[in-house]
Amino acid sequence: MDKFRMVFQFLQSNQESFMSGICGIMALASAQLYSAFDFNCPCLPRYNLAYGLGVLLVPPLILFLLGFVLNNNVSMLAEEWRRPQGQRQKDAAVLRYMFCSMVQRAMIAPAVWVSVTLLDGKCITCAFCTSLPVEALGNASHRGLPQGEVKRVLARIPCKEIYDGQELIANEVAVRYLRCISQALGWCFVLLMTTLAFLVRSLRPCFTQAVFLKSRYWSHYIDIERKLFDETCAEHAKSFAKVCIQQFFQGMSKDLTATHCHPPRKAPTDAGEASDKLLGITDWDTMNIALKSWHRCKPPLHLHPDAPHSSNGWAGEWQPHTQPPAPRREAVAYYSGV
Repeated sequence: MDKFRMVFQFLQSNQESFMSGICGIMALASAQLYSAFDFNCPCLPRYNLAYGLGVLLVPPLILFLLGFVLNNNVSMLAEEWRRPQGQRQKDAAVLRYMFCSMVQRAMIAPAVWVSVTLLDGKCITCAFCTSLPVEALGNASHRGLPQGEVKRVLARIPCKEIYDGQELIANEVAVRYLRCISQALGWCFVLLMTTLAFLVRSLRPCFTQAVFLKSRYWSHYIDIERKLFDETCAEHAKSFAKVCIQQFFQGMSKDLTATHCHPPRKAPTDAGEASDKLLGITDWDTMNIALKSWHRCKPPLHLHPDAPHSSNGWAGEWQPHTQPPAPRREAVAYYSGV
């Protein structure tokens, strides 16, 4: 159990590496899923194109959305984008950096699926078999069939067992032609994705180094701040629950003592330690106000060691400004020349 806890803590502390590993696993899973997928072309003129393009494009869209679902930063980005301005300004560059990072990771599995599908060639063969140039590849003298019948015959090219148009165009010639085009498109897609990944990962920091470093820093800050806030809330909830339960049992002990005249037992000593962690927030309404205040007006990112704790502006309520202290009489006399 301790080993699993250590692994979980390591993954939680290295979230970027963890998400990259998740995306890599999804990419391998998408390739394995396609290899296990039983591709059955309908071999009908009206449905071949829809089925072929659907297998080519719909699973990548699902994998892309799944990459966002598995990314923990989606809720953090939405929260940072939708939160009120409050006492902390929102930087659009940081939001763009967070969104681009999530898109880059979510695109890995769909890119692998599209690459594997195009290199295999079954989808393109099924989708565009009715668009074959029969005059160039088949029997140009075979002109006795109407256009609709020709499309019906060509639509059966992916279904070798029911294909009956060998005199029009050989099945092997049509399949090789379409698979060659599909593989060419697949390698072009792989080259395009590799080039885009190189440009995004390598050239972007070179041209916007200062903006890139600033966006990455504040992105890490938002992530760490959220984790620490959740940990602090969990610790506060644990201490609050401990104090409430101990007070309940202490009250029950007093009631039992008054009823049955039993000697009271010594109260546990950790009640004071738990109450020290509550930081003065010891009731339902105050805790709700604190949580709303964190969302509406997060404290500004400017540390004031001597600032009072009441400067958070809880719940966005208006607080009267205090008047500055009156100047001392000696200072007034000195500056006025008296």
